[in-house]
Parts: sequence; C-alpha cells; structure tokens
Amino acid sequence: MARNALRLGTRELAEIAGVSFTTINRFETEKGGLQHSSAEAIRKALEDKGIQFLDSGQVAAGPGVALNKAEQD
Repeated sequence: MARNALRLGTRELAEIAGVSFTTINRFETEKGGLQHSSAEAIRKALEDKGIQFLDSGQVAAGPGVALNKAEQD
C-alpha cells in the first residue's frame, strides 16, 4: 500500500532502498519473507518519501488508509 501511495514501481523502490527487485517482488507476492536488514531499508526508504507507519491505536498525521484488525483474520 505504501509503495502504491507513492506511485513507485517495484524496481524504483528497490533502487531507493538499496535492495534487489527480487527482494521486493518475492515479499509482495508472498513467495518469501524479508531479512530484518532488508525490511528496515525498505521502511526507511518509504518513510524518507513521506510514509508514516502506525502501531495499533496510533492516529495518522494526515490522510491515509489502515487495515481493520478484525478484517485481517
């Protein structure tokens, strides 16, 4: 959702985050997990572009979307 909100392609995000396209693609298609270092690099790249990640119960500083916990199960 974050990548799409920024209108970034998978290759673009991979380049910005310093990870491989395959890393992004495998994660997004649920064909593999992420190493902690890759997850942190992706998160930092998205946050640097203006994405705000929220913990449960936090309120966004601006417009956005969130998943309802009941709907995730």
